[in-house]
Amino acid sequence: MSGKANPSPGVEHILDRVREQMNPCIQCGTCSASCPNQEFMDLTPRQMWRMVLAKETDTLFDSLSFTMCSACYWCTLRCPRGLPTTHAMEELKQAGALMARPKTRSSDLFYRLFLDNVRQYGRIREMELMGRFFLGMKNPVTPIAYAPLGMALMRRKKIWPKLPSRGPGKLDQLFDGVAAGGDR
Repeated sequence: MSGKANPSPGVEHILDRVREQMNPCIQCGTCSASCPNQEFMDLTPRQMWRMVLAKETDTLFDSLSFTMCSACYWCTLRCPRGLPTTHAMEELKQAGALMARPKTRSSDLFYRLFLDNVRQYGRIREMELMGRFFLGMKNPVTPIAYAPLGMALMRRKKIWPKLPSRGPGKLDQLFDGVAAGGDR
C-alpha cells in the first residue's frame, strides 16, 4: 500500500487472495475491452489488476471503478488465461466495503439495502428500495438527481408507486445459512 491508511488484516487477506488469483495476468487488456461498463470507469480493469499486483491500491480504492462492475462475466469468459476476473472484482468490492471509504458509501448502502429487500420480499420492491436508499444517503438533493429516471420508468410501467405488502421473510433461512457459512 502506498501512503494513506493501513488496511485492516481482513482487507489485506482479501487483497492477498486477489493478488494470487490475478498474478498470472499478462496485462493484455481483454478484460477492459470486454467490459460494458468500462466507459464509466476512471480506471480500466487492466489498470486495476496492475495496481493490485503492484500493491498500489490507494488510487484504486479512491476511485469508483471497482464498484461499477455489474458481474456480467464477459471479462472472465474472454480472458485468454482463464482468470477469475469477475470473482476478483467481487473481492475488491468486499475489501472496499470493509475499508468504508466515503466514496463507496452510497454503493455499499445500496448493496446492503438491495439484499435486505430481497430477504424481506423474495424479490425487489423498487419503490421501497429507492426510498430507503434516499433516506440512508441523508442528502435531500439525491432524490432530485434520480427523479427524471424514476419518471421515465413509471411512464414505461417498469415501476409503480404502490406500497408493498410485508412478506413473511421466506428467505431468512437462506440468508442465515449463508451468514453462518462465512464468506465462501
